Amino acid sequence: MSLPRLPLQEIVRRALQEDLGTGDITSEATIPAGLEAEAVVAAREPGVLAGLPAALEVFTQVDPGLTLRPEAADGQRLQAGSRVLYLSGKARSLLAGERVALNFLQRMSGIATATSRLVTLVEGTGARVVDTRKTAPGLRLLDKYAVRQGGGSNHRFGLYDAVLIKDNHVMAAGGVGAAVRSARARAGHMVKIEVEVDTLDQLEEALEAGADLVLLDNMPPETLREAVRRTAGRAALEASGGIDEATIRSVAESGVQMISVGALTHSVKALDLALDFLPPVPAR
Repeated sequence: MSLPRLPLQEIVRRALQEDLGTGDITSEATIPAGLEAEAVVAAREPGVLAGLPAALEVFTQVDPGLTLRPEAADGQRLQAGSRVLYLSGKARSLLAGERVALNFLQRMSGIATATSRLVTLVEGTGARVVDTRKTAPGLRLLDKYAVRQGGGSNHRFGLYDAVLIKDNHVMAAGGVGAAVRSARARAGHMVKIEVEVDTLDQLEEALEAGADLVLLDNMPPETLREAVRRTAGRAALEASGGIDEATIRSVAESGVQMISVGALTHSVKALDLALDFLPPVPAR
């Protein structure tokens, strides 16, 4: 998965406007306009890198004259001290882009790192770790890209690209079966229908109505195993609800095809990366 250039440019433009406003008054007050410097972005802890295209776009928009040399690639495992990016050019420009670039890198690498841990925990089960729509507003493209860099898979991108009937839809439609049949009648023949269920009885109703996928919400592993047995391949099954590193293996071993984890993007622990000038910074 690559990041589309045009939406990335706009995301970065907004982020720089938010941070820079009319200019970096601290650097303008303390650093001569012509002073040049070299710097590196490096990891201070192990993790999986994501967000390098966003960081490069930040520094390119700040100053196209900067020299930028990636020393790692998205999806790469980093150790403490691993260098990610070399930069050189005007010191003011490096500092103008520093925080915004690191914000993207740290958040996205944190998502990729957390995803990678869960993917490792389910290895050999056949289950895929997938994300949700619980992303930072305006940053969904980047959040979902980061999940992919960590080895996970993307669920629907928004409300517009897949049918997922949730509990409130079920209530408003008059039941699981009614909701699925209504969606089947209105959705195009190329669109798959997924429905969320809370009980095994609702699962049976969803299967009888012809759901393509069923989201099993907050079910313990023993109930998930029974759901897999009853489904017998008639629909793909997704487990969701409070799943973490302590529980994901037992969920995966139940036989479900997908495990969605909202915490990948709604509870991000940033990966510690930093930008540091390389000595000496020549005086002017």
